[in-house]
Amino acid sequence: MIEKYLEGEIKEYFFIVFGCLFLALGVVWFFIPNALLTGGTAGLALLLHYISSFSVGFWMVAINLPLLVIGIKYLGKKFAIKTVITIIFISLTIDFFAEVLKLQPFVEDRVLAAIFGGIFIGIGLAFVIKGNSSAGGSTIVARVVASKTEIKPAQVILIIDSIIIFSSLLIFKDTQQVLYSIVSIYITVIAIDKILTGNLNKKVVHLVTNEVETMSKLIKEKIGPYGTIISGVGLYNEDKKMILIVIEVTKLQLLRQLVKEVDKDAFLIISEANEMLGRGN
Repeated sequence: MIEKYLEGEIKEYFFIVFGCLFLALGVVWFFIPNALLTGGTAGLALLLHYISSFSVGFWMVAINLPLLVIGIKYLGKKFAIKTVITIIFISLTIDFFAEVLKLQPFVEDRVLAAIFGGIFIGIGLAFVIKGNSSAGGSTIVARVVASKTEIKPAQVILIIDSIIIFSSLLIFKDTQQVLYSIVSIYITVIAIDKILTGNLNKKVVHLVTNEVETMSKLIKEKIGPYGTIISGVGLYNEDKKMILIVIEVTKLQLLRQLVKEVDKDAFLIISEANEMLGRGN
């Protein structure tokens, strides 16, 4: 039991270190040289760095640690400790790359910097999240506000990001910078989603049919062995049955054809399988 716990902890800290390195490289290689911003407190730290003589790492610690003290009871001790470690490590790594190693810009083009900087930040944040940690205080603020109001955490983070990005207009008066920063944040969100949920090539299908037994047999034979039959009641109090299955996109047309052959009155509801856990996934 202890060995499994230690193995899990080591794995989580490996994810955190890996994520912090990507975050730091994204900031130093792409964002700082091209005066771009990202979301959250990292974006605020970049903004303050551009208008002051202090480093990005300094501002990340200065912004985040007070927020951690305020919100520690909403995070839990373990998560708070990991978040402190993550923030300090990111700050030190950014300053080490920028001030000590003096890494040269990977590219000096705002379009490419917005795209690849967003990818690097997204990869970094995704691995930090996989390590059961957080890289910024906007998450803390979101949790505190959500616990006190009916506002959702995602809405709080969106508001914070919007304030940070658009406040740069007051300082730089550069609309291109704001737009490229927004593009970068969007790419970051996509990168996080792809890493955390995967790129699933599957669909969720709800099949409503009067030929449940026949369709169940054909599905097991030609589509796959897993599925669930759900019983329900229609709007006119008639008994209804529905088959719920998850299938690969390549088998979707086969399922459509089987349904047409067996029950022309049946209908399919098809949706994305955004995330799957269990049975090898």
